[in-house]
Amino acid sequence: MRQASVTLPLGIVIRRTPSVSRWVDWCWQAVGVLPGAAQADWQVLRSEGDAIEYHAATVPLNLWRTDTEAYLNGLSARIPSVGVILRERVGSDETAPYEVLLATASPYEFQDYADSGEEIVELVPMPEGLIALIRDFVEEYHEDEVFVKRRRDKKRIDLVEEGRGDPRISQLTDVYRAPRRGRLN
Repeated sequence: MRQASVTLPLGIVIRRTPSVSRWVDWCWQAVGVLPGAAQADWQVLRSEGDAIEYHAATVPLNLWRTDTEAYLNGLSARIPSVGVILRERVGSDETAPYEVLLATASPYEFQDYADSGEEIVELVPMPEGLIALIRDFVEEYHEDEVFVKRRRDKKRIDLVEEGRGDPRISQLTDVYRAPRRGRLN
């Protein structure tokens, strides 16, 4: 029996740079992924002046054989990307203000998180090795769905005027007029 999914540990790289806004001190952005990375908790990877890159966390990237259409859509983008979803930590310090919720190769799942507006969502370009892994997965499991056009019944529904107007009114000119009980003159 074939495997239903593939899981790959994916390290998330987040860059902290000084903000140009007077209301926020730092700008945080997901800038890279590390396929096959070990566990990490905001480990400093590189520091250049005020800019610091962290290996913030390692999360599983799950590929499901039922989502191959979404993966094909993502691979056909101009720049194939991994969607990274971050959530602000409550009561966190300044060195690790976000937790990494998810990394996904499905643009449909990424769009669901982007629509909510509660999380920070970033697209990070996929490395070549990850593109090859996802492409191989799609080639093995993707099955095109056959389009079946729905056909209408031959029954004519326009010949009967059920539910239109009051049946006590015999005139065809105004079927929406209310019946009169008697003249008030």
